[in-house]
Amino acid sequence: MTDRALTPARLPLVDLTGWRGHLIALGVVAFAILSLFFDDVWSMVSIWWNASTFGHCLFIPFLIAWLVQQRLGGLRQLQPVAWAPGLLWLGAGAFAWLLGAAAGVAMVRHGALVVMLQGATIALLGPAVARALLFPLFYAFFMVPFGEEIVPPLQLVTARLSMLLLDLSGVPAHMEGIFITTPTGYFEVAEACSGAKFLIAMTAYGALVCNVCFKSWPRRILFMTGALGLSVLANGVRAFATILVAHLTTVDAAVGFDHVVYGWVFFAIIMIVVMATAWPFFDRKPGDPWFDPHALQREGEGGGPAGKVVGGALALVIAAPLWLAATAAAADPLPPMLSMPAINGWSRTDDRQAYPWKPRFDGADHFVTGRYRNGRGQVVDLAIASFARQDEGRELVGFGQGAADPDSAWVWSSPARAPSDARGEQITAPGPVVRHVVSFYIVGGGAPTGSRPAVKLATMKARLLGRDQRAIAILVSAEEGEDHPADAAIAAFLTDLGDVQLLADRSIGIRR
Repeated sequence: MTDRALTPARLPLVDLTGWRGHLIALGVVAFAILSLFFDDVWSMVSIWWNASTFGHCLFIPFLIAWLVQQRLGGLRQLQPVAWAPGLLWLGAGAFAWLLGAAAGVAMVRHGALVVMLQGATIALLGPAVARALLFPLFYAFFMVPFGEEIVPPLQLVTARLSMLLLDLSGVPAHMEGIFITTPTGYFEVAEACSGAKFLIAMTAYGALVCNVCFKSWPRRILFMTGALGLSVLANGVRAFATILVAHLTTVDAAVGFDHVVYGWVFFAIIMIVVMATAWPFFDRKPGDPWFDPHALQREGEGGGPAGKVVGGALALVIAAPLWLAATAAAADPLPPMLSMPAINGWSRTDDRQAYPWKPRFDGADHFVTGRYRNGRGQVVDLAIASFARQDEGRELVGFGQGAADPDSAWVWSSPARAPSDARGEQITAPGPVVRHVVSFYIVGGGAPTGSRPAVKLATMKARLLGRDQRAIAILVSAEEGEDHPADAAIAAFLTDLGDVQLLADRSIGIRR
């Protein structure tokens, strides 16, 4: 036997130098991120596909690829390096995901996923390449479905713009929240009519135009302000035109007009107007370089071992879900049953509601409702939902959860009067039937609140630190009537109910 036979075989190592090696390393880390957080990737893509508001997000990955392709000539002149400080941005994304997962905020998790991919790119390609790709990396944020929060304010803005134009045109009209009544009919500025879909898409489109067509920041700001302002104004005009058509013809004709205008003409007209107005002011010429590769390369020289950076990146992305799993405490048990409370001066009644109402709390461990009447004839509905712990799809606050079930005929109309530690809403059903709802949320035996961000923050603390995760929602509601105002009935009920905190503690089994 020769000495050669005793020599251990050497395994081939991946060369992590040059563009090929660094792209392989980036691909490994990106694959790990997308695999480890696949549930969030899938939920984000599902929103793109199923929610028309975010249908434009389907094009963002292709636009990013096009933006990178535009910069290929300059990128080839750069030398990628492994840059350990880039792991700070990746780590920030991992930490943001941890917070979003603990609070149950999908938008934060989706945004954190983008930040982690950005951080991997910065760490494994280096500062020079990252600066060359600054806008494509930033533009990746438009893959995150965001903007649902602006729907209620935009509904009110659209309704007020419509009322202003109706007054100017001499059409008699009355507005209550997002509902407008004319001699022809009763119109709702629904979520689909708020203009949020168009405004969100215009924001993504405007950002692209600002980068591709402009160099001057004042021009970019002026273009974006004008594009978004025109979007809101045009949507108000569209809603006004729909009501005016109904006033001059029939409601059916107005519905057909709105579908045609909004679905096929409206978006195209506004885009043409925006681009035609901005065209003379474009200051980026075709063929202008996107960056100076020689200047960027001098600023980004120097890097560390790519293998260590890859290891650090993988450690950071794995640490976030491991921490959440390690600190998640077993949920404290709820009482086996949740009973409706006895309220002095009020008795349970089987009186029918003017329009059936039931709040929505998917995944609640216990959910009960009841109707109460007092000696003055005031009638109030009480709903209580309790959770041993909150998870994705079973939360106190979230899309579809709360007073107005999106799968029912009830729709949010406007804010309503409520105590300082509660949330007040006016919701409306066909008829119209108007109902006021006051909602109290309590997490882990804390103080009642009506703030949804406060609920998310309390949930996040409980899950991160292993505290009591029991949670409860208490909703007090009444129908608006001429003889019995809803606010007065709710105020009387809350006065006789006493401390909401005591009811919450008793309902979820907390003893003080």
